[in-house]
Amino acid sequence: MHSTTATQALPQPFDGSFAADPYALFARLRAEAPVHRVALPDGAPVWLVTREADVRAWISDQRLSLDKAHSGNGYKGFSLPPALDANLLNMDGEDHLRLRRLVSKGFTPRRVEDLRTSVRGAAERLADALAQQDEPDLVADFAGPLPLMVIGDLFAVPEASRTPFSQWITTMVAPEDPREIPEAIGRLHRFFVDLIAARREEPGDDLLSALIAARDVDDRLSEDELSSLAFLILTAGVENVQHLIGTGLFTLLVHQEQAEQLRADHDLLPEAVEELLRFALPNLMAIRRFATEDIEIAGVRIPRGDTLILCLASAHRDPDRYPAPDRFDLHRQDKAHLALGQGVHYCLGAPLARMEIQIALRTVLERFPHLGLAVPAEQLQWRTSWRSRSLRRLPVVIARCRREVDARP
Repeated sequence: MHSTTATQALPQPFDGSFAADPYALFARLRAEAPVHRVALPDGAPVWLVTREADVRAWISDQRLSLDKAHSGNGYKGFSLPPALDANLLNMDGEDHLRLRRLVSKGFTPRRVEDLRTSVRGAAERLADALAQQDEPDLVADFAGPLPLMVIGDLFAVPEASRTPFSQWITTMVAPEDPREIPEAIGRLHRFFVDLIAARREEPGDDLLSALIAARDVDDRLSEDELSSLAFLILTAGVENVQHLIGTGLFTLLVHQEQAEQLRADHDLLPEAVEELLRFALPNLMAIRRFATEDIEIAGVRIPRGDTLILCLASAHRDPDRYPAPDRFDLHRQDKAHLALGQGVHYCLGAPLARMEIQIALRTVLERFPHLGLAVPAEQLQWRTSWRSRSLRRLPVVIARCRREVDARP
């Protein structure tokens, strides 16, 4: 058993080479050791856990807390205001269960299934617009708008506010310049204050109105919890799904043989989504944890109060768990991943996310059988931070598809 003290100069692995190919870094770190003491880009020391067996074992262990009150080194993260910070990703225990029960009512299997027709309709409308272009950008013209339409409708967000909201989230998670983050957070704060005030004035049959009723009528939410829940659901329901759809479409475009299998057999779509969640998860890391007592992971002693980062992207490419892990394979036998969490912190929106991604992939594959990349895959640019990785653009060629659409009766 050994430990590394915070006073030592720590390696800073999340540099330019990481942005170019994070998986190469993860492979090297896994081979060197299961746990590393490293510095985040802001200099904060963390323990990085890289191997699948350890990540899976500890992601739901109650000795690791999401509550920043357990941080012994003053972890700040995004430094969100209280009105955005009192959410499920910062809570354990009874408060977490109380809020989870409230939110779960908005994501029951029946409610998600009721959304299927509207999601399919939104995807078809976006595909109609794609068909009028010779070289659209599947990120800007399809993957980006679809989750905004779905979650925007679920929360009755005004259409004019949806695109700015998405841009502020992108700036917060993967900024071009870290100095832009405080302004983006400030705009998000104002967005939710205004949105809640408008829905209080004119409540409707939407999830936000239901949460407001739980706050104002049933007194089961504080005001900060209300706005923080809205922030979390909208952020996770839009940004994560956008990137999964965009990266998923790219993955299929560079694996045309498997794309053809999906076109021929739609029953493979659930398998495709699970493999994409393993292979191309945009969230490279799980939400940070704090040790509530001295613990040991793979022989490394981690003191109480230290911050841990469980590296999902590394775990999902661990050859000790997945044969040929860097290969995208619809027919992989073991697709069990950690992309949506585990245990009490399993993602409440998972059924909706899976359904959206399936519909998105099916719509594009069906409507555009001759779809291809407009530029070589290696020329595409990625937006990468230590937290997240997504395509900036996905330009494609669909000229042949357009003629086919125009010729339909």
